[in-house]
Formats: sequence, C-alpha cells, structure tokens
Amino acid sequence: MNANPTERPEHAQGGTYTVEGQEYVRDQRYITTRITADGSDGYPVEEGRYRLVAARACPWANRAIIVRRLLGLEDALSIGLAGPTHDERSWTFDLDPGGKDPVLGIERIQEAYFRRDPDYPRGITVPAIVDTHDGAVVTNDFAQMTLDLSTQWTAHQRPGAPRLLPDDPDQRAEMDAVMRRVFTEVNNGVYRCGFAGSQEAYDAAYVRLFDALDWLEERLADRRFLMGPAVTEADVRLFTTLVRFDAVYHGHFKCNRNKLTEMPVLWAYARDLFQLPGFGDTVDFAQIKEHYYVVHRDINPTGIMPAGPDLSGWTTPHGRESLGGDPWGGGTPPGPVRDGEQVDPDHTPLR
Repeated sequence: MNANPTERPEHAQGGTYTVEGQEYVRDQRYITTRITADGSDGYPVEEGRYRLVAARACPWANRAIIVRRLLGLEDALSIGLAGPTHDERSWTFDLDPGGKDPVLGIERIQEAYFRRDPDYPRGITVPAIVDTHDGAVVTNDFAQMTLDLSTQWTAHQRPGAPRLLPDDPDQRAEMDAVMRRVFTEVNNGVYRCGFAGSQEAYDAAYVRLFDALDWLEERLADRRFLMGPAVTEADVRLFTTLVRFDAVYHGHFKCNRNKLTEMPVLWAYARDLFQLPGFGDTVDFAQIKEHYYVVHRDINPTGIMPAGPDLSGWTTPHGRESLGGDPWGGGTPPGPVRDGEQVDPDHTPLR
C-alpha cells in the first residue's frame, strides 16, 4: 500500500477516493443516520418533511430517483436536482432560477452538509436527504437509502407499488449476494478501470469488470430480470451503470472490450428496463455526458464531449417479453412523470 495515497474529491461517485498502490479505492464512509417509520434515529418518516437532493448525472443518485418514482413517493418526498457539473467544493443548483434550490434556499449542497457538521470532512455527495426543518443533511448513505424507501416509507407508497425487496429470506439472501457482486465488480468496477493509476491496476480491473458482465450475460439468458420474473432493487442498481456504459464508460473509462450493444443479452435486458416507466424517463444522457467529460479533467483534460454514440437503439424492441413474467410483480407501473420532473426530451431517445 502506498504510504502517501493520493486523495481526490469525487462528488458524483459517492465520496472521495484514494489511489493506493495505483488501485482505485472508494471511500465508503457515509452519514448513516436513517429515516425510519419509528423514528429510532431521531428522524421519523413524515410526509413533506424531507427533500431528496440528487443529480441526473450521477449513477448512485439515479438509483434513488428511480426507486422514488417506482414507489410513488413524489408527494411524500420532494426532490431537488443539482446540475451535471460541480467544482471541488460541491454540486450546485445551477438548473434552478437564481441558482438556488427553491425549497432549501441554498446554492450548493455543501451548505446542507455544513449545517449537519460545520467541519464535515468527507465527500459532499449526492444523493442526500435533507431535513427541511433545519436544512441539514440527514443521510447520504445511498445503498441504505433506497432500501429504506421500500421498507420504512410504506405508508406513503402509491397503491400498486412494486415490491422491490423479496419477502422470502432465502431469496433476499440471494439478492443481497447478487447486489454485492454487481456493486463491487460492475458499479464500482467501471471506476476501478477509469481511475486506475497504473497499467497493472487497470488490467486487473478490466478483467474483473468483464468477468462480471459475462456472468450477468449468462444469468439473464433465461430469466427476464436479475431475480426472476419481476423487477427488484437489484435491477435498479445494475441499470444505472448499464445505461451509462456506451455513452461514457466504454470510452472515458476505457471499459472497451466491447460495447453494451455488443452483448446481446445484457443489451436486450437494459432496453427492457429503459422502456419501463420509472427507468428510461429518469435518464438524461446530455447531463450524464457533460458531467463525466467536463468534471473529470484528470482523465479528459480538454473537457471536450464526444458527439456519439447513437442512442436511438434504446427504444428499439428487445424481445424480453418472451421470457414471461410481470415487471411489476402483480402491481402496477408508475403513472406519468410529475410536472417539473420531466427529463428534457432533447436529452433522451424516449418520446
């Protein structure tokens, strides 16, 4: 291990990261306070009290945006969206009139972190949930956050909301194992390639990533979704990496053994999810590309964004219905996207 690891802020990617021995290592120290039905951490679930701060560019925040929409929590949990770029301090609300979040009244999410801890020492990340009573961040623990939206916010979910977490303990244990592998090898694996500090570190990361993608290609060959016939949290977590793969990770992060479009099972699976309400209608390809290519100047010093790739394939038929199943597990799809929360139609192939 390098005695003096290089540490850099990586606000979109869940915190700071270090290059130790030239290998990318994610800082996974988060504010782990939870918002629960019983308020055991001091923050009870209350309709209208909390605000989800996210960014469409960020895959970790995209998870929370999707789960909130699938569960129909728009009335219970408002959303504030930062712009696609940020400086070394934090994400900013440059998409809002006057450059301020209209509910929190702040210009950058850093202000809400400092209200929680004036000496907050770690990455200023999204997603974060902020208490509108005092303007302070409650949690930025993105992995636990979406699980709690499923389990703690049930009183505010829409009728027909899908069950994203299995009730059966054995199925849940299997799903947790799948999600662990997806996180370490795929969600985080693309960053391990992109921020490798040596050829050896990159080569090892590259092999791990594509070994996992080959495993997923095999797993999904005879089942429509990761856990079977219905969408679960596991699919949400994989989708946010797959939808960025060809647009960003293939070139920008050198994850270039092949494109997603060249992996027939995963490409069909990703299109299946993209075309479901709650998935593709949260994706803003223009913001995704702007974030990665403009912010990551250590990888892309010129800040030039590539014109491609052609994204029209996301809306082509996928044929996954032949595997059977019901994406909503007996529930119903979410309704139309709320006014004010729509993705710019020029930024996505959805029409």
